[in-house]
Formats: sequence, structure tokens, C-alpha cells
Amino acid sequence: MTPSSTPSPDVTITGVPRPGGGAPLAGRPVSRVGYGAMQLSRLDGDRATALAVLRRAVGLGVDHVDTAQFYGDGLVNGLIREAIRPGDGVMVVSKVGADPNPGGPLPVRPAQRPEQLRASVEDNLASLGTERIPVVNLRRLDTGPGLRAEGDQAVDIDDQLAVMTAMRDEGKIGAIGLSSVTLDGLRRAIPAGIVCVQNAYSLVSREDEDMLQLCLAEGIAWVPYFPLGGAFPGIPKVTDEPAVRAAAQSLGSTPAQIGLAWLLHHAPNTLLIPGTADAGHLDANVAAGAVALDAAMLATLDAVPSRSADVPLG
Repeated sequence: MTPSSTPSPDVTITGVPRPGGGAPLAGRPVSRVGYGAMQLSRLDGDRATALAVLRRAVGLGVDHVDTAQFYGDGLVNGLIREAIRPGDGVMVVSKVGADPNPGGPLPVRPAQRPEQLRASVEDNLASLGTERIPVVNLRRLDTGPGLRAEGDQAVDIDDQLAVMTAMRDEGKIGAIGLSSVTLDGLRRAIPAGIVCVQNAYSLVSREDEDMLQLCLAEGIAWVPYFPLGGAFPGIPKVTDEPAVRAAAQSLGSTPAQIGLAWLLHHAPNTLLIPGTADAGHLDANVAAGAVALDAAMLATLDAVPSRSADVPLG
């Protein structure tokens, strides 16, 4: 699932123009509009459709796919293993820090201890059918909507980075990213060689602006999850904003496309991984990479107030 040669900044290894252009991730260019595969777990009973969505993404120029073993308890990784071919040049990025929680109140539970991180990498390697994952994100549980670590799951980031760097040295992972991390946590981790940060961030929830700017200064890719907000009750939705809706009407785009386009315009190190299980929504997300926002429209969108997306669930 890794390319045999370095792709161009402008086109993928298969010759498709990069949606949104290209930007570096772990030392190679990828398309700025990628794909988050989590929602494919909804297609458990329709494998053909799930595989078709992945193949459609590759055909549209997506060569950055985000996944995790805990998405559908290995289901999504298995789909990626089947759909993505070595010649596609796709960078598959996975994450560790949680385990599947079948039958529980939430679909995942914390798995933060070093031995759990190692076991999760091994599970990802097996389900993806590879000997090396190009990037693995360490999902901390310090911030953002979702789980919180308690008890023996509250592990110091230095202990986690020790096992992550050991697995990098062993060749099991190519590079280390962070997710749901605080600004202090990122600063502590930078000497370990961090290539990307995944935190909740959108036009309407910009609390991590200082972290985004630090990533930009350090050459670290910024990969916002929940890029349109609204994933959980209490989180504001980008598509509800009057300024976003007005911009969409003016440009003949959808509010979602405006929200995604704003992220791309806001910082050059931003890589998007919007998720969907629907081919039509995939097409619309990829098309957001071509939406042009002029200075006046950007200023209007920049003036939208930021509200908190920090909603703990456990």
C-alpha cells in the first residue's frame, strides 16, 4: 500500500491531479483532500459498496487514507487491504490509543498503556496485511470531544512516545503522529519527530489555533478531525453558520464545501480527511479542493466566532 517512487507535488503516482493541491506528510507529498475511512464501518453488510467508495476515492486523486483497527473492529482495515493496491501510491495512516468496545456504551475504550499501543500496532499490521504502516497516530485522550483517560489509562506521554519510537526503530511504523493532544503535549513530543497532528478543529471551533501555528512553524501537517463540527450534541455545526451559507449560495457550492475550503485556505499545512460512506458525498468533499475563496469572503468567514468543541464523553 506504499508507493514504489515518490509522487509529484501536483499529481498522484497514478497521474491524477491532486484535489486541493499537494502538501507534505511524513516526507512525501499527498493530496490535501484525503479520506477518513471511519464511516465505512456503517457498510458492514454491503462490502461491495464500501470497496467501491475506496476505489472511487483513489480515482479522484485521494492518496491519503486515515483508518484505525478500532474502526469496526478491523472491518475498515480489511476493506482498505482489499481495495487499495500497491500501485495506487496511497499513504495509509492508522492510529492507536483505543480498542474496540463491542456492546459498550461507546464503540471504543481507552487503550493508552505502552503494551496496549504495541498490541494495537500489531493488530493494525495484521488487518492491513502489511509489514510497515507509513504513519501511526498516537491518540491521546487529553482534549477534544470524546473519551478521557482515567486510572491506569492516564499514561505520561513520554512513556507512550518511548514505545512508539521503539516501533519506528523496528520498522513497524514509518513515522509518528499525535491526536487529541494539548499544546504542552505537542511541545514535549516534538523532539521525538512528530509528522502530523489530528485534533478537532473547524471554522466554528478554533481553540487550537496556537497549536496549528506551532505545527506550521515546525513543518508538521495539521489534519483536523470533525472539520465541519457537529459530530456530537453540543458541538456547533459549520453548516449552520449564516456566513457559511451565504458564501455557499454566492459560489454555487454547498455549506459543507465552504467549510472544507476555508480550512484549506486558512493554513498551507492543512490536510483534510473528511469521511463518508456515500460516493456522492465523497465527490462533493473532493470538489471542495477546487473552491476558491477571495479575500473579502475569507475575511467574513474568519470573523465567525469560535466556540468550544471540548465535550468529554467518558
